[in-house]
Amino acid sequence: MLDVVRLRVLLAVARKGSLTAAAKELHYSQPSVSHHLARLEAETGARLIQRAGRGIRLTEAGRLLAERAAEIIGRLDATAEELAAHVGLRSGRVRLAAFPSALGTFVPKAATLLAAGHPGLRLHLTETEPPEALRLLRAGRVDVAVVFRYDDTAPEDSGITMIHLLDDPSYLVSSTPTDGELAGHAEASWIAGCDRCRSHLLDVCEKAGFEPRISFTSDDIVAVQALVAAGLGLTMLPGLALRAHQHPDVEVAEVPGSTRHVYAAVYGEPPHPPATDALLEALRMALKESL
Repeated sequence: MLDVVRLRVLLAVARKGSLTAAAKELHYSQPSVSHHLARLEAETGARLIQRAGRGIRLTEAGRLLAERAAEIIGRLDATAEELAAHVGLRSGRVRLAAFPSALGTFVPKAATLLAAGHPGLRLHLTETEPPEALRLLRAGRVDVAVVFRYDDTAPEDSGITMIHLLDDPSYLVSSTPTDGELAGHAEASWIAGCDRCRSHLLDVCEKAGFEPRISFTSDDIVAVQALVAAGLGLTMLPGLALRAHQHPDVEVAEVPGSTRHVYAAVYGEPPHPPATDALLEALRMALKESL
């Protein structure tokens, strides 16, 4: 069985890139770090680090084990937090990762409800997009991840439970009145998010029979709408983004058949830890009261 202390040492070395820096982070001596790594190599039968000039680097086996160590230690640390907060939710913390427009709409209300119901429970918030939020969840660094997907039939990875929160339609945003049909805008200039974020716009336009001519790129919904209001192009935004901020000089119309599905993702099957259940209930109540 792998020793957790030695896994923490390997993870620190992977993070810091040297034995000296890892020893300083862990408050160990450098010989102690070297000893733990040597013992871990003996336990695994694999070479985990190699010299690189004056420094060190992880071997392929070392990188693999460090990635798994991050997940294992994350889950252990999360379990310790859950146990600490288990009795009556009088203390401890619960951690939420969510995408920007969720943080700009219903999450603050959920935080208020959670604080009112469980004043001793600390809520930590992280803003991040769904792929990274799910990685944080798998690694035990958050307890709940608010995520979205456009295909509500796609299965999630084993070990993650998806709890449906709401369906969020998309809207065509323009400087003049529009009906939401994209086919009539094949020749227009478009404003889109970064390469990673624009895939849904490209998919919807393809279904409408054209490839959009993207003239401006921004992930900032305030900047995007300012560009639209100035008559520099069209864009498509989800409803939550428009609830968080809508420029007074833009027109919006729902795009038929373009809806993203918003979920609260949690690790494992019910029953969930009390702090996690309390946060999930706060999210549900916030949606009922604010949307």
